[in-house]
Parts: sequence; C-alpha cells; structure tokens
Amino acid sequence: MPNPRLPLSVVMAGALMAGSSVAMAAEVTVVSAARIHTVDPDQPQAQAMAYDEAGRILALGTTDALLARFPEAARIDAGAGTIVPGLIDAHGHVGDLGEARMIADLIGAAGKEDVVQRLQAFAQTNPGDGWLVGNGWDQNDWPERRFPTAADLDDAFPERPVWLVRVDGHAGWANSAALRAVERELQGDWQPEGGRIERDQQGRPTGILVDAAMQLVDDVRPAPDAATVERMLTLGMQAAVAAGLTGVHDAGVPLAELRAYQRLADRGALPLRITAMADGDDQALAELCRTGRYRHASGRLQMRTVKLYADGALGSRGAALLQDYSDDPGNRGLMVMSPQQLLAAAGKASRCGVQVATHAIGDRGNHEVLAVYEQVLGEQAAGDHRWRIEHAQVLAPQDLPRLAQLRVIASMQPTHATSDMPWAEDRLGADRIGGAYAWRQVRDSGARLALGSDFPVESVEPRLGLYAATTRADADGNPPGGWRPQEKLSPEEALRGFTLDAAYAGFAEGEVGSLEPGKRADFVILGEDPLSVPPGQLRTLSVRATYVDGKPVYEAGKAGSAATP
Repeated sequence: MPNPRLPLSVVMAGALMAGSSVAMAAEVTVVSAARIHTVDPDQPQAQAMAYDEAGRILALGTTDALLARFPEAARIDAGAGTIVPGLIDAHGHVGDLGEARMIADLIGAAGKEDVVQRLQAFAQTNPGDGWLVGNGWDQNDWPERRFPTAADLDDAFPERPVWLVRVDGHAGWANSAALRAVERELQGDWQPEGGRIERDQQGRPTGILVDAAMQLVDDVRPAPDAATVERMLTLGMQAAVAAGLTGVHDAGVPLAELRAYQRLADRGALPLRITAMADGDDQALAELCRTGRYRHASGRLQMRTVKLYADGALGSRGAALLQDYSDDPGNRGLMVMSPQQLLAAAGKASRCGVQVATHAIGDRGNHEVLAVYEQVLGEQAAGDHRWRIEHAQVLAPQDLPRLAQLRVIASMQPTHATSDMPWAEDRLGADRIGGAYAWRQVRDSGARLALGSDFPVESVEPRLGLYAATTRADADGNPPGGWRPQEKLSPEEALRGFTLDAAYAGFAEGEVGSLEPGKRADFVILGEDPLSVPPGQLRTLSVRATYVDGKPVYEAGKAGSAATP
C-alpha cells in the first residue's frame, strides 16, 4: 500500500535475493499513485501501471492486482501524487531555448533603459569586442509601445556590435556597430523579399529589422561551432524535461542541427523524444527527399516534417492580414514566402512523402496556406496526411471550417493568447478578434488541436499552457472570468492537446500520448491532480519526476538532475 510519508520512493522487491531472482525482479516495474490519468477513453483512470525493462507498458489497474500479477516487480510509489502521460510540446525551439540561457536575457524588460542595464551587466561577464547578443525584448510591454532604435543602444555600446532578437523571433534590434557590419547598404527605399527594414523619414535604417531582413545581420554574425550547437540543444532539452516534457516537436531544424541531434542520440544523450521539422525549403528537406524520412534507432529522434513560413508575427506587425492593421493604416504585414514559393515547397514535400507544417499567424497567412494545401493535396486531403498549420492564430470566418474539411491540424499555443491579449485587439479591431486565438471554435469545428508553447517565445512550462487554455487569464487571474472566455478549453481537452493530440500530430500516437498496454512508459509524476484542482491552480502544478521509456530523466530535488553540462 502506498506510503504517503514517502512521496516518491523506489523499492526493489526482492533486492536482497541472489543472482537470477534479482534479474527477474528488475524485468518489471510497477508504479503506483493516488491516481493515474491515462488519456485512454477505454480506461481513463488507474491506480498502478506495470512496464517492462524496455519501457513498454504491460498493464494498468489497481496496485493490488498488479503486484499480485508481478510479485517480484520493482516498485515506484508516488504516494499522493498524480501520474499523467508524458507531456508533449507540439511547437518549440530547443536550440533557441538553450541559446537563451547562454546570451543576455531580456524577457520582461520594462523598457529600453532596462535592456541597456541588462546588457551592461551581461557584458561585464562577457568582456571583449565580440558580438553582444540578447533575446526576449517586447516593446508592447513598454510604456511607449514603440519600436526602439539603434541610437538607444549606441551610447552604451558605440563600437561593440549588439543584436537583440524580439521575444517572438520575428524582429531584431541592432546598434549602429551591428548595422555597419552588414555587407549591404541599408539606406534607401528597397526592402528584402519577405522582410522589412524600418527606416526614418530620410531613408536611414532605424535599427529594427523584421522577419527576412534579420538575415542581413545573421549572415555576418559568427556561426556557433558544432560543440556550441550540441550544448544549446542539451541545455534546451534539460529545461524541457524539468518542466515535465517527454517530447518536443522542434519547429525548424537546419541540417547542421539535425546532425548535432544525431550525434547526441548516438551517445544516448537525448533525454526526451524530438520530432524535428526541417527548416524551410533548404538542405534538411533536400536530405529528406534524398534519403527518406528519418528515425533514429533509439526511437527518440525523428524527422519526417518540413516547417515552412507564410508570414511574420502579430506583435511586430509582420503577420499578413487581409485588411490593414487597425493600429497601422496602410500596413497589411508580410508574406515571408510568397504563395508561389509555398506552393512549390509544399509540392516538393508532398512528392517526397514529407508532412508539411506551415507557420501562419495573420488571416491572410492562414488563407494562403489553406489554399496551397487544398491545391497540393487534392483528393489526398481526405487521407491521413496530417498536414499542419503552426499557430493558426487569426482565422477569417470563411477559413475556420476549412481546417476540418482539409483534415489540417491546428498546432496552437495557449500562452500566446494570454501574452497578446493586452494589445491584440488594437492590431486587429473588434471584428477580426473574433477569429483570433479561437481554440474552442477550432476544436468544435472538428479539427484536431495540438497544443504547445513556442518556447522560448513563451515559457517552456506546459503547466502555464494548461492554465492559459482553461482560464484565458494572466498570472494574476485577470481579466476576471478570462479574456474572450467562450474560447476556453476544459482541463481534459487541454491535457489531451498536450498529450494524445500532440502525439497524433507527430505520427506517434501508437507509441506515446496516452498510457496503454503496448505503448512507451513515458509519464510525469505531479504533486497535484490537473483534472481536479481549480483551473487557477494549474500554473503552480509541481513536477516531481519525468520518465521516458520507464527511466527517470528528471527528479525534483535530486542532485545532478537536469544539470548543466
């Protein structure tokens, strides 16, 4: 019987027995808890679960029944805790999350002065004349709500290049030294395809580069070496498992980063399952077309998807809209890839048997993607293609039902709504906001809804996504009752979005996403029950342990657990 005074104890049944008996005892493990939510409609709850040495689930039921069936099993007693299937983030950026722990952290900066102070502190621990890089600023959180300029950085850093990426990853802020390093004249009235250089009235660059224009700076920045890329991925994965994630769909992985994942997988250094998406119509997609869809023998790394990019982001006014921005007349955002480029890339992926997942935020971006999907898929739209739209953030009324009609998965991020709600209606106006962040409408339309976070744009913590999905409120519970509360999800729907539906979006529902015999023993031990606590308490759920293939990859409070390499 579970001992409530031992919240997470491991007892090897028969550990003092000799030789073959000990080996036999290690072949099966029985884990028990106050309750296990399986996300299996045929057996939604259990008290205990048995799995074999390979990490395959054998049975679920009561503790007494499983111990009677496996009397010499190893024991994991979670006491009063709750077990849920391993949580899967359907849209994150592992390398970016790791890199964010290696560069200046600007998340939550209260204004330009705060940014400069953080950079100065970071520069003290990173002296020299190399590039200063940071991430996470958001002008929408500042009193003036306006883009900053290079001049705001130049007094503090007149010679050292500074490059700061906006929180959504769709705009960058450069000082004058960084602009001087660009190998092209930035003054004038020309614009890069799929991007925008913000300029003053004299045609001089202000220091803000949006979407594809960011590449002008990225092309002259020193690229990380192979060891640095591995460290970035490792740091990102460690943060993910500490948050209770057993899987991440890494949305946009270039070939060099895939190679780093493969090296880590070969060394047994992937603590969770990575579903990598090839980064655009580039080398990684070419490799998939040449060699076929990739899956590592460990089962912890696969690439069978390409991530395309329709438009920019709402916060930087780069999301492509069918009509002008309500707070910026004359601006309808940016198509990062033209409809013709999207059509060519999606057609190539289709011929290669590769799943397509396309970033689309604005109502025009989503409209163009759905049109491309319909044209490319044709009669196959009724089949099991599982093509996806990443974000599906603003949908025109005529396009929302097309997701289900084309069997397109909506891969959405609940915390985007609670981050954007202070200013989203300013961008869109009262009419268009009705189709924005519309999880309930999307789900009720019959479309599959896979949930994620878009970390490090948002926090890697899935508990914050569960909270946002069910409350549509900020950390303080505002606005009371939630923002546009008709779009809330139930706790059960939100949990399914981070488990079985996310697994389905990665063609993995036969292996993970629910706790059923034959599936992988990927699970999370929580201190609280996410399906019985008030939704307002979901953001404070405590992750006590994360298991992948039946082995702990994170244990709270354990020295060295998810440690920095």
